[in-house]
Amino acid sequence: MLRPWAAHWITAVLLCGAVAQYSSDQCSWKGSGLSHESHRRDVEQVYLRCSQGSLEWLYPTGAIIVNLRPNTEPSSGHTAGLHVCIKPHIYSKGSNVYLERAGDLTLLLTEKDQAEGSVHCFTLTEGALFVEAVPQTDISRRITAFQYELVPSQGPGAHMYPYLHPGLVTCTPCSDEEVLLAVCTSDFAGSGVFQGVSSVSTRNDHPPVAVTLSRLFRQKSRVFAWSGARGRRWSGRISVPAQCGVNPHGDEYLFTGFIHFGEAWLGCAPRYKDFLRLYNRAQQAGTNPCEIDTD
Repeated sequence: MLRPWAAHWITAVLLCGAVAQYSSDQCSWKGSGLSHESHRRDVEQVYLRCSQGSLEWLYPTGAIIVNLRPNTEPSSGHTAGLHVCIKPHIYSKGSNVYLERAGDLTLLLTEKDQAEGSVHCFTLTEGALFVEAVPQTDISRRITAFQYELVPSQGPGAHMYPYLHPGLVTCTPCSDEEVLLAVCTSDFAGSGVFQGVSSVSTRNDHPPVAVTLSRLFRQKSRVFAWSGARGRRWSGRISVPAQCGVNPHGDEYLFTGFIHFGEAWLGCAPRYKDFLRLYNRAQQAGTNPCEIDTD
């Protein structure tokens, strides 16, 4: 529900233009409420145009509106189907986070919620982030901080990421076309075996599963570590929704997926022998979207 004073703030932002703007590097923003502590009802506009980044608001006072967009032309259509996912740092406090659209506010995260460090997603069409400082007599030692990502809701393996559609995760195998595309476009791709659920897991709904890879075609960041001393292998952990299950020490699989907030999430994962048949058939037909070294 929109508060009367919040409506006044937003109207001032939209109509009067009397709003200070903090600078950013287009991906991340860092600011301090001390710069306008005497104007505790100021609203700052923040514009971020990256696929991922962070926000850090020290000594929050007043409010900030965070506008997130991909770094593409508005007419390109790349915003269609995009979700924003934010992950607060566990030390984040000092504000509540709302979604703001056309003057209406919808609560997304309370100050208490942020201490859990859980991921929350919403569509770009739901509005901007309205981050409102919680009134305090002493604002020292309070920092609102979170990471964000723009995540497509469609594409190879998107149905496996639980935060996009809570409670609607499906373990349906990817189509042949999705598998071939996943090898080319995923943040990581390789083949190997499941070792078992990681003992460090505290999440029962999507635990990280230990894996060993014999081939690594690509990885966007170093989520898999080289362990050549133990037989030329890579090792790491991949988060898998619990309802999808794994077969430790079973068949060799093609592992593809995406990196979200530093963690690998499983996407398309057919048996490697099935993938090889599919890949070789597409190679002969000249329909592969990219080539990899399968030897």
